[in-house]
Amino acid sequence: MTLPTLHGRAAWVFTEDDYDIDLIVGIKNIKITDINELAAVTMTSYDPDFAQSVNKGDLLVGGQNFGYGHPHYPAMRAMRHLGVAGVIAESFSPGFFRGEISMGFPLITCPGIRAATQRWDTLQVDWERGVVVNQRTGQTLPFEPWSSTERATIEAGGFTPYLKARLARERAAAAAAAA
Repeated sequence: MTLPTLHGRAAWVFTEDDYDIDLIVGIKNIKITDINELAAVTMTSYDPDFAQSVNKGDLLVGGQNFGYGHPHYPAMRAMRHLGVAGVIAESFSPGFFRGEISMGFPLITCPGIRAATQRWDTLQVDWERGVVVNQRTGQTLPFEPWSSTERATIEAGGFTPYLKARLARERAAAAAAAA
C-alpha cells in the first residue's frame, strides 16, 4: 500500500485558530444529506464561487486546532466531493483528527504552514522527506509524522478497510501456523 499523492493548490487558507468546520457549510446546512446540495453550499459565506473554483487534488490550509467544535462530517464530506484531497494545518482538534483519519482522509500537521501559504499556491507533501513544499516559494516545512496505525489507516483508505486487511492477515497467519 502507498500513501495518497498530495499535490495541489491551496483552495483556501483559513486564517482563524480554533476553526469550527461546521462553518464550511454553515450551521443551518449540516443536516443536508444530499451530497450535491451540500457541496453547492460549501464555503458560500466566504467565496460564492468556491465550489466552481476547486480542482480535484486541491488542499486546504488551516491554523491551530483546526476542526475545533463538534466533529460533524458534512463539511469534509462536501470538500471530498468537490475534490479536496487533504488538509494541512498548524494542528488539529483531536476528535476531528481521529474522525477524518478513520475516514481515510489525510490530515497533515505542519507548523508554520499558514504563514507560508497564500491561496492558490501549489503545495506538495513529500512523504519520503517528511516535508511540505510550497512550489511558488520553494519553501519546505517539516510535518509531524503519523503513528504507524494512522499511516496504515490512510494507506488502506480508512479504518474499516484497515481492520478488514489486518484481520485477513491474522487469519492467514493463523492458518499457515496451523498447517
